[in-house]
Amino acid sequence: MILRIEQEQVPLKADSDGVVRVGSTRVTLDTVITAFKEGAAAEEIVYRYPTLHLADVYAILSYYLRRPEEIEEYLNQWRYKANEVKRQYSSLFDNQGIRDRLLARQAKATY
Repeated sequence: MILRIEQEQVPLKADSDGVVRVGSTRVTLDTVITAFKEGAAAEEIVYRYPTLHLADVYAILSYYLRRPEEIEEYLNQWRYKANEVKRQYSSLFDNQGIRDRLLARQAKATY
């Protein structure tokens, strides 16, 4: 028997916003890589995100380990964009005292 060695594609897709997701799931590349960097094994990642397939997680981790600089650059770009959005929203919406206002509303509603 001859073993056919085929090249497989990494199960990553960019959505319409440019966010890279795992296959057809809503789980992002950032989620998988962050879990891995926090010490989670592939099996643990699949346990945390049951829509993922173990083989896909191993393929993504292999892809990351072969291209860490490229993927870290992508992740840093998205972190920067996320921080910009947070800054924009915090300047638009005053969230000071929200907890106090919500607790006051809750107190009124219970009496």
